[in-house]
Amino acid sequence: MNRRKFIYNSSLASLSVMGLNSCNLNSRDLKITILHTNDVHSQIDPFPSDHNLYPNKGGFAKRASLFEELISINPNTLIFDAGDIFQGTPYFNFFEGELELNLMKKMGYNAATIGNHEFDAGLKTFKKNILNNDFQFISSNYDFTNTELEGLTDKYKIYNKGGIKVGVFGLGIELRGLVSPLLYGETKYYDPVEIAKDISTKLKYEKGCDLVICISHLGHQYQNDKISDTQLAKLTSNIDLIIGGHTHTLLKEPLILNNSLGEEVIINQVGSSGVYVGKIDFNFTNNNKSSDKSIVEI
Repeated sequence: MNRRKFIYNSSLASLSVMGLNSCNLNSRDLKITILHTNDVHSQIDPFPSDHNLYPNKGGFAKRASLFEELISINPNTLIFDAGDIFQGTPYFNFFEGELELNLMKKMGYNAATIGNHEFDAGLKTFKKNILNNDFQFISSNYDFTNTELEGLTDKYKIYNKGGIKVGVFGLGIELRGLVSPLLYGETKYYDPVEIAKDISTKLKYEKGCDLVICISHLGHQYQNDKISDTQLAKLTSNIDLIIGGHTHTLLKEPLILNNSLGEEVIINQVGSSGVYVGKIDFNFTNNNKSSDKSIVEI
């Protein structure tokens, strides 16, 4: 397999990847659009007009309109959230997550990973909300055996868009010390780096995915050695894009880091509260893959 080479042009906020395996891409010419949010925290309504940072910004209705417009432009679109959908406004206090998942399902989200605040109403309520809304959660390093969520999440998902196979897996933060054990029960946490190595390799080589995405609620970066998206990128391979959450980091342009093989990985995170939506277009042509990234304020 040819070594992948990424070229980043900061003035255009674009990224090119050349020299991909021709047996994977064949003669396809297609654009895959990835839309993503993180840490929306039950911000259903726009911020009030007198908000000091985001007056009249955000809100589910505006985001739904944006998604509808972008999907009409490119039907080969996938939408993901990197966790902490819940908690932060009276909507969660009253509906306990039911409203958020219901609206996200209607907006066209394909899946989300699980953030620490998804446990805030307990596993029984979380289970009810997943089942009532048929909402897809991807969680690769949490083991929900003997809990209410057993069998309700996927370790990974593969989406086929116009013949392009997109493999997606999700990573959650360690819950101990962050969430009450009464809320997460017997949920087990496994090393996200080892899980990422195993699943990304499986998706790329066993399943033949053209694009491998990690939806992460690990956090962007820390001052200590706590595992984060930046560490994950450096310690693994076979991941093309890490969609981040937890630290509410707003990246005006994606961070590009070398993985363990010296190949480059895109990392992105778009703040919090649904004020921004990340948009990354992956353009597939014969033996070539390029991407353009932007952030949309709503």
